[in-house]
Amino acid sequence: MPISPSSSAQEARENVARRLRELRRDAGLTVAELASACGWHHAKTSRIENAKTPPSPTDIRLWCATCKTPGRADDLIAASLNAESMYTEWRRRARLGLRQIQDSYVKLFRSTGLFRIYSPTLVPGLLQTEGYARALLSANARLLDIPDDADQAADARLERSKVIHEQGHRFVLLIEESVLYYQLGDSDAMAAQLGYLFTAGALPSVSLGIIPSATRERVLWPQELFHVYDDTLVSVELISAQVNITQPTEIALYREAFEQLRSMAVYGADARALILKAIAALH
Repeated sequence: MPISPSSSAQEARENVARRLRELRRDAGLTVAELASACGWHHAKTSRIENAKTPPSPTDIRLWCATCKTPGRADDLIAASLNAESMYTEWRRRARLGLRQIQDSYVKLFRSTGLFRIYSPTLVPGLLQTEGYARALLSANARLLDIPDDADQAADARLERSKVIHEQGHRFVLLIEESVLYYQLGDSDAMAAQLGYLFTAGALPSVSLGIIPSATRERVLWPQELFHVYDDTLVSVELISAQVNITQPTEIALYREAFEQLRSMAVYGADARALILKAIAALH
C-alpha cells in the first residue's frame, strides 16, 4: 500500500539538508561559526540542517561560499527547488486562479504516453463535462477561500482534456462505484456527466473500470486520488496540496496498488450497467 504521500518531498529536503551539513563539517565549521559568517542566527542553520526550513537560493550560495565550495551551489539550489516543488499547497498554486492550474498541466499531458488514474470520489478530470467541472472547481475555490474563476477554469479543463482524442496516448481510468452517486452541480449537470461516462469507455484510447460497491473481500481498500504518468511521475491530490512523487520505489508501489485496484473493476457492458443504474437513481 502507498506510504505517506509526502515522503518523497521530505526525503528530498532531508537530502539537501544532509549535503549542506556535510559541507559545513568538511569545512571544519561549527553551527555558530557558519551562522556568524553568513550573518544570520545559529538557530537558522540548525533549522536548515534538520530540514525544518527550506534554504533560499541566496542561503545556499552564502553557505557554499562560507564553506569555500561555491561550485556546489548551483546543484544544491536545483535540488532544493525540486524538493519544494514535490509538495505544493493548492492555495499557493491557485494564487493566479484555478484556470492557471488547468493550463499548467498541458505540457505534461502532451508528453505522457500512458495515463493511469485512480479516483475514489470524483470523475477523473479527463472525463469531466463542463457543468460537473464548473461545480467542482467552484467548490474548490470556496474551500480554499480564493477568487472563483470556475467558468474559465472549466473551459480550460475541457480544452486540455482533448488529449484523449489525440494519437499516441492511452488512458487507464479507475473509479469507485460511489463516484457515480456523489452529485456535483444540479441533476441536469450530473445526468450529463453520467451520460458522457456511459460513452467514454468506448473511446479507442480509454479503458474505464468501475470498482463495484458490492465487491466482496476487496484486495485493497479505497486509496487517495492519484495519477501515474508513464513510469516517471505519480501525482497525489490531498485537500491542502498536490504531492509529486518521483522516487522509483514509491512509483512502483503506486503501480502495484493500481493493479490491485484494477483487478476488482468491471469493464464494458458491466460498467455501463452500473452507470445506467446511477442515472436511474437521479430521477
